[in-house]
Amino acid sequence: MAIVRNILAVIGLIALLGGGYAFAKLWPVYAEVDGEFDPGYMDAYVNFATRLLESKDPGVAMMYSVPVEDGLTVEDVKESLKSIASERNFLFVGEAPFHKQVTAVTGEPYRHVSFLSFCDAQVGRMMADYRDAYTGFMPCRIAVVEDLEGRLWLHSMNLDLMIRGGKELPADLKSEAIRVWETIQAMMLGAAAGEF
Repeated sequence: MAIVRNILAVIGLIALLGGGYAFAKLWPVYAEVDGEFDPGYMDAYVNFATRLLESKDPGVAMMYSVPVEDGLTVEDVKESLKSIASERNFLFVGEAPFHKQVTAVTGEPYRHVSFLSFCDAQVGRMMADYRDAYTGFMPCRIAVVEDLEGRLWLHSMNLDLMIRGGKELPADLKSEAIRVWETIQAMMLGAAAGEF
């Protein structure tokens, strides 16, 4: 029994020392950036880390994904996305039918995967003027994907880290970026439920 107690004591000591080391390493970084970062940065990173730990896949953790209700067709979903975008003054700027490209290259039919692009040119201009690298987020894309079991899904990049994950954006850009992100989510949820 004493051996088990001693082993547990050693494990506890190692854990305590490891925690202390991590705290000593991270605290100066945290203390330096805490006042400069967006007030919501910790929630954005905790949410990302939670999704990462659940999925064990950073690609999945970076996405916002919505399952489409059974009975809706690909065309239903696409028309719904375009309709909801139009209602919210969000411009549909194109579609890339990836499944057709795969079929053309391989000669074999491929499950449905397409990318619909949407844009708010005014917000896009604000983002580009703020940071050239932000153009990599444009246009906003929603993937319409038939999974390997035949179920439809909608996927889009989760913009929380871009909006809240670093130095706080200028107020006007932040409010517009939040509006765009809320619009994308509303489009996906509405289309997944068959709204028009």
